[in-house]
Amino acid sequence: MIAINFFHAVLLGIVQGITEFLPVSSSGHLVIVPALFGIPKPPLTFDVLLHLGTGVAVAAVFKDELLALVKGICKGEKAALRLAGWLVVGTIPAVLAGFLLRDQVEKAFGIPVFSGVFLLVTAFLLWLADRYDGAKDYRSLGWGGSLLVGVFQALALLPGISRSGATITAGRAWGLSRQEAAKFSFLLSIPVIFGAGIYEALPLLTGETPLELTGPYLAGTLVAAVSGFLVIKYFLGYLGRGRLRPFMIYCLLMGAAFLLGTFFLF
Repeated sequence: MIAINFFHAVLLGIVQGITEFLPVSSSGHLVIVPALFGIPKPPLTFDVLLHLGTGVAVAAVFKDELLALVKGICKGEKAALRLAGWLVVGTIPAVLAGFLLRDQVEKAFGIPVFSGVFLLVTAFLLWLADRYDGAKDYRSLGWGGSLLVGVFQALALLPGISRSGATITAGRAWGLSRQEAAKFSFLLSIPVIFGAGIYEALPLLTGETPLELTGPYLAGTLVAAVSGFLVIKYFLGYLGRGRLRPFMIYCLLMGAAFLLGTFFLF
């Protein structure tokens, strides 16, 4: 078990909360930040727990939509059942990829150069997202659109591919506005984040994780939740009036800088 202290856990929690919902790849930053600051590389379990914290943030921001969805399902409303079905369809690709490619994904997290390369891929996706000119509501997405967004979400298992960036791009390709694509992206993140988070949290509950690591892990998760909540609020407001170009430039510069650093410093 890799040691990680309280300060490192909180720092990575802040990084996770900020970068999970901005389209800059939280997974890539959770590889890059430890490498740049000499922090021991945390295990995949810690990474997923940080995602669990941001899952709580999404649920808090979209609590009204989630409650309306649950009530609609209980009443048998067609619109609610349809949206629930779209979320299930959009979740399947990431679940399958997560189970089938878990070992390969964990190995990719151990190779820093991948994060740099895939950050450049994220930059391209964000450039592409701004090329589309849709203005539809996410409730018009349909089964095919939900599946497309789900496939792009599965790609974000790779370090450096932004989940929000990839799924927003897919939504834009299907005709959604930036803000509506982001809303569906965040809603779609809830099943995957909570499913993976609960699965990875079991070692904490069963005592398989050393007691001295439990405190830092939980602290990082809490910080990720709080910072994630604030960032979602900001980002949705920004997308109502702004473009993704600043995030594209950031990913381009970060990816290029990290690749140069990897080849010349590491």
